[in-house]
Amino acid sequence: MSIKKPSGSRDNESVNFTDTTSEQKTLRADARRNRERVLEVATKVFATEGLAVPIDEIAGRAGVGIGTVYRHFPTKEALFEAVIVNFKQHLIEKAEEMLVQDDSNTAFYNFLSLMLRESTVNRAIIAAIASSAVNAHRPLTGISLDFQNTLEKLLKHAQEAKSVRDDIRVTDVTAILFGLARSMEQYSDDPELPERILSVLCDGLRRR
Repeated sequence: MSIKKPSGSRDNESVNFTDTTSEQKTLRADARRNRERVLEVATKVFATEGLAVPIDEIAGRAGVGIGTVYRHFPTKEALFEAVIVNFKQHLIEKAEEMLVQDDSNTAFYNFLSLMLRESTVNRAIIAAIASSAVNAHRPLTGISLDFQNTLEKLLKHAQEAKSVRDDIRVTDVTAILFGLARSMEQYSDDPELPERILSVLCDGLRRR
């Protein structure tokens, strides 16, 4: 797009905004990629090494400057909160896939299995989600509410298919899942524990 300068200006050369617009789009794309890269690295670091890792270490592993991290996430708490939101969205997407791809008899139990696997790989993240999820006195909002609604949808489908007891509520499942996830932090040296726990959990939930 070209605009002629007013006749009273020093010259009549055209002012071209095409390059400026292109540069702005490139900067936005770069910023988005940097943010996604920082989130990806932070997720892995927090999941396996906990919250003690310095933010400049995360920046280094992500291949960006510390200023880039702080532009997107002013504090480590803000970065961790973004990681939690991102991770919950990942779980929601997996649950939605299971609702579409799996039959109602198996989708719910497949999601329970996924959650227990995630709790062994992403301990710090699952523990943080668990800490907020089990607070029955605080109403859920945003992504946390979306997560519970998706879990409830899985549960209802399973109950309609007669594969889960009718007296089970989504809050029961949430409390059990995150309670197990937090307790399993103490037994990370037993790789077969999640499968045994899952077997016991599923037996208790099945409709007789």
